Amino acid sequence: MLKLIGTDGRKLYSWDLLPGKYSIGRKSDCNFFIQDKTVSRNHAELIITDDLSVITLADNGSHNGTAVNGIRINAPTEIKSGDNIVFGQVEFRIAADDNSVKSKVPTTQLTKDEPEKSLFLDISEALKPLPSKIIDKPEVLPTIFEIAKMLVLSDPKEIMLHKSLKLISKVITSERLAILFTEENSDEVYTAASHITGGKDLGEFRISKTIINKILSDPQAILISDTTQDPQFAAQHSIIMSEMKSAMAVPLFDEEKVHGILYADTSNPLHQYNDDHLRLLAIFGNIIGSRLQNYTLMSEREEKQIIDAELRRASSIQKKLLIKNNPEISGYNLHSFQEQCRAVGGDLYDMYVMPDGKLLFMVADVSGKGMGAALLMANILASFRILYNQPDFNLCDTVKKVSSQLVQHSDSGDYATLFIGLLDPETHHVSYVNAGHNPPMLVKGDGTFKLLDESGIPIGAMEFDLWPEGQVTLDKDDFILIFTDGVTEAESVIGQYGEERLEKYVSKRCNFSAEKIGEYIFQDVLNFIEDYPRSDDITMMIVQRK
Repeated sequence: MLKLIGTDGRKLYSWDLLPGKYSIGRKSDCNFFIQDKTVSRNHAELIITDDLSVITLADNGSHNGTAVNGIRINAPTEIKSGDNIVFGQVEFRIAADDNSVKSKVPTTQLTKDEPEKSLFLDISEALKPLPSKIIDKPEVLPTIFEIAKMLVLSDPKEIMLHKSLKLISKVITSERLAILFTEENSDEVYTAASHITGGKDLGEFRISKTIINKILSDPQAILISDTTQDPQFAAQHSIIMSEMKSAMAVPLFDEEKVHGILYADTSNPLHQYNDDHLRLLAIFGNIIGSRLQNYTLMSEREEKQIIDAELRRASSIQKKLLIKNNPEISGYNLHSFQEQCRAVGGDLYDMYVMPDGKLLFMVADVSGKGMGAALLMANILASFRILYNQPDFNLCDTVKKVSSQLVQHSDSGDYATLFIGLLDPETHHVSYVNAGHNPPMLVKGDGTFKLLDESGIPIGAMEFDLWPEGQVTLDKDDFILIFTDGVTEAESVIGQYGEERLEKYVSKRCNFSAEKIGEYIFQDVLNFIEDYPRSDDITMMIVQRK
């Protein structure tokens, strides 16, 4: 009977292959359930004919792919006994049901012992140029070139690892070659790929923690030329089982980072390893380490691309939440403006004509930066808009309700400064609430101004219900300028833009339209900061009586 046997370095899988159709994947109800994060939920399908003569494997569009004998498959593929199969990064083999096959799936075990008679070599020393007696061997340079080619090939990582070991086996005689990785945030070691020759039962890897630490942290290469001469090996308590006559391990090293370990061993006393073998293995390890670094950079780039795409989407959604066009109110010029310093921001503004014809206008600045601030901004804006059309709408009550919701359903550091006003265009009377926001400027037609000071703390900061309403009346040519601290706290090499500069600048330009005033202020801020990096959103709103 044939079996499908494999390991992810921690768990051994073994399934009988009987006639039928089998699902393979990380989903618990799959016929062959592989509990590894590199395996897709519905990864592949295996079909076996009634007479067991044909076994067909098909990939189900898995994320990390399926490979047969080192080649990624894109169509149903016939497989046979002895074939090597990789699902994601988990290696399997189709094999006869006998104990020798199981032994070809090595597991890894850490021990506390260290070999006494072993050579540790700093990686910089191990990577010195190879002696001519090694270079002159006909198979060495072609193998190095073949492995180096993988630096530019697009093979999945698991296929690259298996190809590398197969190539290395051509120039370094061994019963067992392996690439070992450490678990993330753990000192546990597992076998990521292996290449075994001879079909002999080699048992498990028994790796010394001390050796692992030296290889990974210093980094160093290790050579045990004759395990029988080491008392620790003779007692079968160190790096490998005692029947191994010689072993060596080198770090997969690139740009000061160790990605894993390349390991080789042999039980043949005629193939005892020496310094030259160790240096050659170190060369291979360095090339593989460079390729692994490329995979890391590619993964980071892909993750960044995903994040960038999500940010662009979030930015688009956020911009659509804000009003596109200012409402038209007879006798008034209205202007609103926002320039974000990141893809998403924490400033918000809104204008809305109430059922009774009054104009509601609002500017707020949410605590924090980035995506968190953007989510809080959307929440606050949605909460206010739900309350706009309430028949008993009242500024103070509305602010209290939204603030209370923030306190109950957000963290203590999630709050917002807010200025909200209600204009009656018939009487030109404005009621407002200033919840900890920068005091807006009420600018008169002659350039004099008055600050609309705070009437309470920011919303969401704590349970609070003492926001009294302020009252002002707009005469002809008067306007209210509301802004966030991205204006006054804009920085340059000489300091902050500041309230005083804003007040002087606006007072001298009070006779322009609301839109022009807003444009001039923004340009003056840009002129002030020059090339100094911006750190906050700039948001302004102007309500001007003609």
